[in-house]
Amino acid sequence: MTISATGVRVINGRDRGSSDLGWLRSRHSFSFGEFRDPARMRYGVLRVLNDDVVTPGAGFGEHGHSDMEIISIVLDGALEHRDSAGHHETLRRGDVQVMSAGSGIRHSEKNGSQSEPVHFIQIWIEPDRAGCLPRHASLPAGDRASNQWIEIASGDPRSSGLRINQNATLSIVELDKDSSIGAAVPGNRLGYVHIATGSVDFGGSRLVAGDAIELDAGAAVLLRASEDTMLVRFDLPPA
Repeated sequence: MTISATGVRVINGRDRGSSDLGWLRSRHSFSFGEFRDPARMRYGVLRVLNDDVVTPGAGFGEHGHSDMEIISIVLDGALEHRDSAGHHETLRRGDVQVMSAGSGIRHSEKNGSQSEPVHFIQIWIEPDRAGCLPRHASLPAGDRASNQWIEIASGDPRSSGLRINQNATLSIVELDKDSSIGAAVPGNRLGYVHIATGSVDFGGSRLVAGDAIELDAGAAVLLRASEDTMLVRFDLPPA
């Protein structure tokens, strides 16, 4: 179900694709793997947004990617990353990782805990050019401020976020209950807001984790947290 208003479309998370491999439970906001929906192939250069839960000790074995900007945001637990460039790290709640696959890189991702599941979002952004040098970087959650948008990845070299090869910016906010925040889209851009955890009130409706809002150029929304909530916002080039 899609609820629409002028320049704004609310996408119901229950309409996402799903897969269950036993060790992996995943929800797909856009077509991925065996889930195919011609109406949900992408939003601009945003190609994949998967919400993954991996059981203790399990994970994705080594596999390859090329020409894709891959961003991971850990919502809970520990995500262990290894890649063919020699990087090895474990990400925890609120940590962010960018892997620019470029001309080609191999990596593995697994649950870094033997007792607790790991819950994370993996995002694929199409790059603005092919064949870039592969690159990896991460951004710890640290003492990130609450109730304000924090840039986590961007193609703008002036940004405090991790660098990606696309004219796009990703931001997150951790909202305290009853706090409000706006999201506005400039006249030549596209916007997308994903409710990662918690829930928000918007336009007389309650949106919960997995729901999303698409915003056309010039649109704006005001969201109020009905509980502690994490949102991910995308500022994207025009389609």
